[in-house]
Amino acid sequence: MGELAVRSALTLEPIAGHIGAEISGIDAAGSLDDMAIAAIREALLKHKVIFLRDQRLDYDSQVAFARRFGELTVGHPIFKAPTDRRALRTLDSRDGTRANHWHTDLTFLDRPPAFAFLYGKVIPPVGGDTIWANAATGYAYLPGELRELADRLRVVHSNDSDYTDATVAARLDYIATVFEAEHPAVRVHPETGEPSLLLGGFARRIVGFTPQASRDLIQVLQDYATRPEHTVRWRWRAGDLAIWDNQATLHYAIYDYGPVHRRVERVTIAGSVPVGRDGRPGRALNGTAEHITSPLCVPAAAPAR
Repeated sequence: MGELAVRSALTLEPIAGHIGAEISGIDAAGSLDDMAIAAIREALLKHKVIFLRDQRLDYDSQVAFARRFGELTVGHPIFKAPTDRRALRTLDSRDGTRANHWHTDLTFLDRPPAFAFLYGKVIPPVGGDTIWANAATGYAYLPGELRELADRLRVVHSNDSDYTDATVAARLDYIATVFEAEHPAVRVHPETGEPSLLLGGFARRIVGFTPQASRDLIQVLQDYATRPEHTVRWRWRAGDLAIWDNQATLHYAIYDYGPVHRRVERVTIAGSVPVGRDGRPGRALNGTAEHITSPLCVPAAAPAR
């Protein structure tokens, strides 16, 4: 399939002014050449989160598609996945764990995931939407003096955090092993070079600031990213596939569906150590991401660029 054929088959429709696009004309379970994957990756990097409707994926086909974008990780550093589906993280409302808190996935690790692929299996008839925020736009809209301050800040992220308190039913199990990492408050995207805020619910304190000052400043900065005009809201249907750039977004899964069953399944692509605008990398303070990179999920080929 040549470039013109890929472009004509792939239809992209932006959803909101600063983030989000829907792609049609792509079967994620089908045989896609490198040019098609490169076009999807380009859309992902530009729009930060992309959506594909009416996909028919099982574990193997979801993994096969995701691995075209990089090295897969195991599903989660804390929650255990089935031995035959090590790359899977199932988010099932019947388990009592939700994600109704602004966060960027697994920032308490020294290498948070780069991309996430979330597939809708069981979706409530009403409610259960997810909102994504553009952390790069949030940074761009900071007032100059606040942006200069943010460029210098270092933030400690932990799984023992507000996110865990608000969303994890088995909290004590979740923090039985505490992971902590220190990251720049502003990271430079490893592919696009775009700066974005690296915050979210796992951000616990700012190095050199008191706990109260840390909370206040983190909230001030994050408010710029999560303004409604910097977000996109997706109404799920079963068979939807959402792919987001975890290096430049935050997201919030809205819990407004009560006891109704909701189940989505995620796989993630390994990321790099975040690097600040001053060139300083993040670092692990307690625990690393080494153990979540699965040797069983090595990509069959290098990712398309």
